[in-house]
Amino acid sequence: MFELITTDGAARRGRYTTPHGTVETPVFMNVGTQAAIKGALDAFDLESVGCQVELSNTYHLHLRPGEETVAAMGGLHGFMRWHRPILTDSGGFQVFSLAELRNIREEGVEFRSHIDGRRIFMSPEGSMRIQSRLGSDIAMAFDECVENPSPREYVVRSAERTYRWLVRCKTALADFNSAEDAVNPSQVLWGINQGGAYADIRVEHMKKIRELDLPGYAIGGLAVGEPTEVMYDILEHVCPEAPADRPRYLMGVGTPSNIIEGVARGVDFFDCVMPARNARHAHVYTLDGRINLRNAAYERDERPIDEHCGCYTCRHFSRAYLHHLFKAEEMLSMRLAVIHNLYFYNSLMARIRAAIEAHEFEAFRREWSERLDRRLYA
Repeated sequence: MFELITTDGAARRGRYTTPHGTVETPVFMNVGTQAAIKGALDAFDLESVGCQVELSNTYHLHLRPGEETVAAMGGLHGFMRWHRPILTDSGGFQVFSLAELRNIREEGVEFRSHIDGRRIFMSPEGSMRIQSRLGSDIAMAFDECVENPSPREYVVRSAERTYRWLVRCKTALADFNSAEDAVNPSQVLWGINQGGAYADIRVEHMKKIRELDLPGYAIGGLAVGEPTEVMYDILEHVCPEAPADRPRYLMGVGTPSNIIEGVARGVDFFDCVMPARNARHAHVYTLDGRINLRNAAYERDERPIDEHCGCYTCRHFSRAYLHHLFKAEEMLSMRLAVIHNLYFYNSLMARIRAAIEAHEFEAFRREWSERLDRRLYA
């Protein structure tokens, strides 16, 4: 399912095949938490911005509309009319972010809904059942994401429990895939590496979970409080221990620089709410850095957001118009800005892939890694 086409240092150019299409890697997955991109984009907009993989969330879709409703509508692909690959997060990160509302035990996690306070129990088997009914192409294992930093003793116990949960997830998904009413019987499970900010725990955990021979491996629990340098150090220790013939996914990361630096350390898949969230607050990306469209300097700026960008927004509208829309609090402001930022991220990934193919990635990294994360004030 994963073909490693070429490498340039630790950077990898690959191709991942699913029942709903082929993914060229490295890739950024556009986040549609509740089967929609925040900012009023639909599945057809995702095609126009170059999205290859859409990511939805198990926890949120379980709460509403419920996985049985989604299954009755043909799974997520039919429900949201997106016919390319979909990955579903297990809900683990969302559950464990509810620190005051949850109770962890070996069987799973009991927590209260952030919507109405009702008590819910989520187990590895429960997460797999929900994701099976959602019918995504890639289901993520149910894991515990610990805060960084956390006491070493607790992180060790948590990583061990996450491994046991992964074994249970593998068994459960195999059972669900064999059921007559399986929405997507070809759904696969990816494991998640945990271990906090402790490189040695991370390495041992990756060695252990790779023995399960899964189709893909994620690195979770980073960008949750630790300095960026610590995250990069963890990647340098963990990526070499992941199977070379399987995709590697850095969860919830990040800025353009984070992505370039992640690729430089061997990561293939990324996701983050950042580009859409920043766009909804008027922060948009250009090849010279990030700008704030609310800035008065753009009040009469006739230029597009980025003169080198081919997105719908940049082809039709000026910075001045978007500045006005944000000041007037028009919903269109968010839509146009999100279209641009997602197009920018997907275009960045295409440029990264081309640089690796040409064996010029290190030069690309030197030129763009810091530049794209600059914040411009005018």
